[in-house]
Amino acid sequence: MLDLVNTVEWRLGGPAREEDLTSYDRVLTWCRESGLLDATEQEQLRVLAGEDPCTAAAELDRVVALRERLYEALFHGDEHAAETIATAFRDTLGHSHLSRRGAGWCWSDNELTLATVRHRITRGLVELMNRDDLDRLHQCEDATCGWVYLDTSPRRNRRWCVTRDCGDRNRSRAYYARQQERKRAARARGRSS
Repeated sequence: MLDLVNTVEWRLGGPAREEDLTSYDRVLTWCRESGLLDATEQEQLRVLAGEDPCTAAAELDRVVALRERLYEALFHGDEHAAETIATAFRDTLGHSHLSRRGAGWCWSDNELTLATVRHRITRGLVELMNRDDLDRLHQCEDATCGWVYLDTSPRRNRRWCVTRDCGDRNRSRAYYARQQERKRAARARGRSS
């Protein structure tokens, strides 16, 4: 569920920020890839969205708003954002029931509606927020990236979302900056001689 936060590219990049969830269909695709929907449910919800595009658009807005509240709660400790998620969870429970699955119990939806993805996401968000390893939660140290991850490295010193992407880019920038500073210092020494 943490991957939901990463459905924004360049979160901290101001005008470079890019939204990945630009349509209800993209939300359905994300849910399918995340295991929240199976292929049959995805197709049924596509049909429902085609029949009621206004409700689908409103659900898209609600999912994006929940994602942003999750980010605010996890990375800024925003209690209002956490309460917004709690309120959404209470609403979700009204559309869900517990059902037996194997030796345990799980939440199931009362019916498949355009709100189903939001309800499943909300249940996942609450589960994520209750994890006991959120002290390992980090945000990429790139100035514009903003992707988040759980640092599972043995020394808990991971700095970048993807070492070969943000890590390499930032190490290259730092190297270039050091080289430029050395050149400026050498020129300054040359002038003072």
